[in-house]
Amino acid sequence: MQVDSLPHGGNATLVAGAPRVAQFYIPTTASLQERRPRTLKHGDTFGLFDHNGDAIGAVGSPEGLYHLDTRHLSFLRLSIDGARPMLLSSTLSDDNSALTCDLTNPDLSDEDGRLRLERDLIHLRRTRFLWNGTCYERLAVRNFDERARRVRIEIHFAADFADLFEVRGTQRARRGTDHDAALAPAAVTLSYTGLDNVLRSTALGFHPTPDDLKKDCATFDLVLDPLSSKQLFVEVRCTSPSADPAGPVTFLSALRKSRRELRRMTRRETAIRTSNESFNELTRRSVSDLHMLRTETPHGPYPYAGIPWFSTAFGRDAIITALQMLWLDPQLARGVLQYLAAKQATTIDASADAEPGKILHETRHGEMARLGEVPFGLYYGSVDATPLYVVLAGAYLQRTGDMETIRALWPNIRAALDWITDFGDRDGDLFVEYGRQSSEGLINQGWKDSRDSVFHADGQLAPGPIALVEVQAYTYGAWNAASLICSALGDTAGAATHGARAEALRDAFDARFYDQELGTYVLALDGDKKPCRVRTSNAGHALFTGIARPERAQSVIAALMDCRTFCGWGVRTVSSEAARFNPMSYHNGSVWPHDNALIAQGMARYGHHAEAIRIFEGLYSASNYIDQRRLPELFCGFPRRRSQGPTFYPVACSPQAWAAAAPVLLLQACLGLDFDPYEPAITFNTPTLPSFLDEVLLDNLTVSGTSANVAIRRVEGRIVVDVIARRGAIQVRTRA
Repeated sequence: MQVDSLPHGGNATLVAGAPRVAQFYIPTTASLQERRPRTLKHGDTFGLFDHNGDAIGAVGSPEGLYHLDTRHLSFLRLSIDGARPMLLSSTLSDDNSALTCDLTNPDLSDEDGRLRLERDLIHLRRTRFLWNGTCYERLAVRNFDERARRVRIEIHFAADFADLFEVRGTQRARRGTDHDAALAPAAVTLSYTGLDNVLRSTALGFHPTPDDLKKDCATFDLVLDPLSSKQLFVEVRCTSPSADPAGPVTFLSALRKSRRELRRMTRRETAIRTSNESFNELTRRSVSDLHMLRTETPHGPYPYAGIPWFSTAFGRDAIITALQMLWLDPQLARGVLQYLAAKQATTIDASADAEPGKILHETRHGEMARLGEVPFGLYYGSVDATPLYVVLAGAYLQRTGDMETIRALWPNIRAALDWITDFGDRDGDLFVEYGRQSSEGLINQGWKDSRDSVFHADGQLAPGPIALVEVQAYTYGAWNAASLICSALGDTAGAATHGARAEALRDAFDARFYDQELGTYVLALDGDKKPCRVRTSNAGHALFTGIARPERAQSVIAALMDCRTFCGWGVRTVSSEAARFNPMSYHNGSVWPHDNALIAQGMARYGHHAEAIRIFEGLYSASNYIDQRRLPELFCGFPRRRSQGPTFYPVACSPQAWAAAAPVLLLQACLGLDFDPYEPAITFNTPTLPSFLDEVLLDNLTVSGTSANVAIRRVEGRIVVDVIARRGAIQVRTRA
């Protein structure tokens, strides 16, 4: 029986003896849009809280505090005299470093129903952030009444130590052992030993010492003089075998360390300012989301894919995010390349879909992954991460000229190229196909990895092995990148060989994938080499890497911008005329920001700037209707209507790395930004601006140790590039 699969490893129903009707499926009983949780992350720890700062949750709710794929705090509730405070406001700082919740007391009555405390007299401000596996909170309680007040503050808590896949809906036949809470005057430790024999603990510390502390509640009896305030501090430390040995520090000390790290992170990046304040808010949120998702590893910075379901290292997601961010922060690409090199497969392992040279799809650290209940401890089931790895290596070299890093990575790059020829191209027809090696692996292994994302015009699912259109585009890009790297290494023969492979693939691709009647490229070739004649966004990726012949570009772009595919907010994953079209589906009719950004960059590559700007304007307009101006992983593909925003997808990750990076790449596509690290020089190729921008200021635009501040302005219908400042011998050019 064929089973379902959903993206990024999805979620497995693995109860012994249970029917396997949804092998990798995320059951959806509650929408994240209903609560729009506030998100914090640092390193391998993230938290989802409601607007009050609580984690009360409901069936299907992911709220709580997580560390290494385990929920270390599943319940958190603040009360004042037994009642839930009323929300005044709830905001994340612009840099995502802290959550601030302003609350007040409701009307409080005594047992006889008489009002004893009128509402809005006690103000509560919760300030919370994460640092090195610990959640720090400061609760400031202030009395605005004209007389003294006595209030009771209670903080209720619980830890279920659920594996992330359990939170997503997996039913387990057995779990480990919950231990009795360990109590001290000002601390309580909750712990659990999993079936993997790993002890996981949550240590809660309070200051000052609570008036009463139980295994699930801390109570503070406060006497507040008129216009006076008191502060309470709470630390929730997630402990595991990889926990920070230095242990927790004070609230203010941890806050200073957090801000210092953020300043170091942003110091080298290009800063974006424009004439449009709402677009400035979008880019600030996008860059801040990427800072939050970025995790420091022994190999360098790495962007985790998204929260809540994908807060871990994914190969494809990180590579595409690094490509989108390359002009702004090339060091992120370096970290991604080095991390994935360290995780590259060296042997054949069918259970992990691993083959020598293959690049990681996903890694997990929770109990279920350690036990093999889900196959994602180190999982390699993506067909595109490996050629994309080579594409990123070539793009990084072009952007930075960093031969030292590329030389060190060359064995990994060569192993990835060998995988393309030895394992990717299964039948020697130049195309890279995929097919899982075990029944536990993902059925579809491109970026659209839902069970039903690859199909024929009549809606029939395509049998494998499957050759996706975008994977051939990435492979073309990989051969060209390999040729570039070989030239830089002085290997003339290698450069010629890889360049010839790219051209041979381009010829074969044009012959087999372009469909004259559709006016675009087919979605895929199935296992019988029959084309899946469906109009999809995948075809746009052929523009991104340049495999599309110039004479095909106009018709491919026309198909993408047709009203059946372009819904007004962006390009749908699938045209509305397709048999499986559903604007509410994950991959068959929705709109993905990263997908659109890659397509727009491809359009600009072929000189179709007007269409690229339409995509840019659509996504920008969508952001104006989205909480915190945070582009989500995806949204529904319903047609755009006047004076109405987009329709949200119920369980879209937000923030999501490649969605956050989409505005950054869209801006590059419009400006035509290119870099020469050897001269060094910055070039603006036919720069354009969307209608909502009259000026863009780029501060600290760097290349090879030099930098410039540049202004791009609309002046009397023309786009003018002005250099405001230079540091070093840097050239800034404009080409029409």
